[in-house]
Amino acid sequence: MISAQRSDYAVAVAELATAAALVLATVLSIFLAAGGDDPVMRFHGYIMAAAAGLGVFAVFNKRFNRREGVSRDDPAGYNDEVIRAGVIASMFWGIAGFAAGLYIALELAFPGLNFDLPWLNFGRLRPLHTSAVIFAFGGNVLIATSFYVVQRTCKARLAGEIAPWFVFWGYQLFLVLAATGYLLGATQSKEYAEPEWYADLWLTIVWVVYLLVFLGTIWRRRESHIFVANWFYLAFIVTIAMLHIVNNLAVPVSLTSSKSYVLFAGVQDAMTQWWYGHNAVGFFLTAGFLGIMYYFVPKRAERPIYSYRLSIIHFWALIFLYIWAGPHHLHYTALPDWAQTLGMTFSIMLWMPSWGGMINGLMTLSGAWDKLRTDPVVRMLVVSVAFYGMSTFEGPLMSIKAVNSLSHYTDWTIGHVHSGALGWVGFVSFGALYCLVPWLWKREGLYSLKLVGWHFWISTLGILLYITAMWVSGIMQGLMWRAYDSFGFLEYSFVESVEAMHPFYLVRALGGALYVAGALIMAYNLWRTARGDVRASEMTPAVVPAQ
Repeated sequence: MISAQRSDYAVAVAELATAAALVLATVLSIFLAAGGDDPVMRFHGYIMAAAAGLGVFAVFNKRFNRREGVSRDDPAGYNDEVIRAGVIASMFWGIAGFAAGLYIALELAFPGLNFDLPWLNFGRLRPLHTSAVIFAFGGNVLIATSFYVVQRTCKARLAGEIAPWFVFWGYQLFLVLAATGYLLGATQSKEYAEPEWYADLWLTIVWVVYLLVFLGTIWRRRESHIFVANWFYLAFIVTIAMLHIVNNLAVPVSLTSSKSYVLFAGVQDAMTQWWYGHNAVGFFLTAGFLGIMYYFVPKRAERPIYSYRLSIIHFWALIFLYIWAGPHHLHYTALPDWAQTLGMTFSIMLWMPSWGGMINGLMTLSGAWDKLRTDPVVRMLVVSVAFYGMSTFEGPLMSIKAVNSLSHYTDWTIGHVHSGALGWVGFVSFGALYCLVPWLWKREGLYSLKLVGWHFWISTLGILLYITAMWVSGIMQGLMWRAYDSFGFLEYSFVESVEAMHPFYLVRALGGALYVAGALIMAYNLWRTARGDVRASEMTPAVVPAQ
C-alpha cells in the first residue's frame, strides 16, 4: 500500500514538473513566433506553441483518467497504449512518404508537375520524401516495435509513465518541424540530416529520453537474459545519438533565426557527413530493423532462432565493421586515398556478418517452410530478409572503386537504395505491423489474409519494376557519360542521357504507384482489424461431428 502511494506520488510530481516545463515552452514559443528573424522561425514558433499547449492538456487529461480508473493498458501491466499510437503514426507517415515519392518520381518524368511553385519543387520534395519514409515511417516503426519487444522480452513495463509519451509526441513534433521546414526552404543541405539547428536540438532531447526509457526497462527486467533483439535496438539508439550530435554541430545565426552554419568545412565536412550518412543506413535502417527481424520472424514462424550463437557473432561483427564504411561514398574526391580504400575494405568485409544474419533469419523457418504457402505475413517477413541479403551484397560490390566509377552519381545507386528501403525495411516493417495490430487490439487475427496476399504481390511487383528500371537506367547513364568518339570527345551530351532515361522513369513511377497501392490495401486491412471486423469467408469453419 505504501509502495503504491509512493509510486502515485512520484508520478504526480513528474506530471506537475512536465506540465510546468510545457507551460514555459508555450510562453517561449509564443515569443519566438512573434519575434522570429524570418518567416520559417515564426511559423515554427506557432507550431511549437500549439504542441506545448496541447501537451499541457494531455498531461492533465492523463492524470484525470488515472484518477477515474480509465486505462487502456494491457491487463498484464504492459504499456501498450503508446505502442498503438506508434502503429497508427507509422501507417500515416508511411502512406504520406510513399505518396511523396510517387509524386517526385512523376516530376522527373513530367517536370511540369511542379507547376512553378517553390514548395512543389523537386529539391524541396525530395528530402521530404526521404525523411518521411526513413525517419517518419521507419522511425515510428522502430520506436513502436522496440517498446513492444523490450517489454515482452524483459517481462517488465516500460520505464516511466510520461517519458514514453514524451518520446512519441516529441518525435512527431520533430517530424512536423522537419517536413514543413523542407517545404519552406529551410535546410542544412546535408543528406539525411537536412533539418535546421533547433529541430536537431529538439530531436537530441527526445532521443536521450528514448534511450533512458529503453535502458530503464532493461534495468527493471524480470528476465535475467537480455534477448538479442534488444542488443540491436540498443546499438541503433546509442549510435544514432552519437552520429546525430556530431554531424549536426552547427552555429546558428541567432537564437531567433532558422539559419545556421555547419561547424565543419570542406573535406572534413564531407567525411563527417558520410560517416553519418552511411551509418544512418547501417544503424537506423539495418541494426534497428534487425531487432525487428530477430523478434518477429521467430514469433510469427513459431520457431526458435536458428542459431543464437550466430546472432551474437552477427551483432558484434556488424557493430564493429559498419562504422568504418562511410568513406566509400567519397571515391575519387579530395578525401585521402587511404581513407577511401579503408572504407572500401570494411564495406567488402561487411558481406560476412550481413549474410550471416540473413542465413540466420531464413533458416529460422527450418521445419516451418509450409507457412510460406499458408501465411502471407511470414512470406513478407522472409522476402524482406532475402532483400536484406541482396542489398548487403550489392552495397559492398558498389563500394569497389572500379565498380563505383561506373555507378556513382547514377540511378544505379537509387535502385540499390530502394531495393533495401522498399524490400528490406518496408517489408519487415509491414510484417511487424501485421503482427502487432491483432496483438495490441486483442483480435484473433487479421481482418483478411487474402488482402495481405494482394499487398505482398502488388508491392513485390512494384519493387521489381522500380529497381530493374533504375539498374538499367543507371548502368546506361554511366556508360553514356564515359563514352568517347574516335576524336576523343564525349559521344553524348548530358541532355541526351537525360532523354534516354525517360522511359525508365515512367517504369519507376509505375512501380512506385503499385507500392503505394499495396500500402493503402494494408492500411484498410489494419483499420478493419482494429475495429474488430471479421471476414466470414476467412473464418475457420466449425468442426461438424460425424453422424
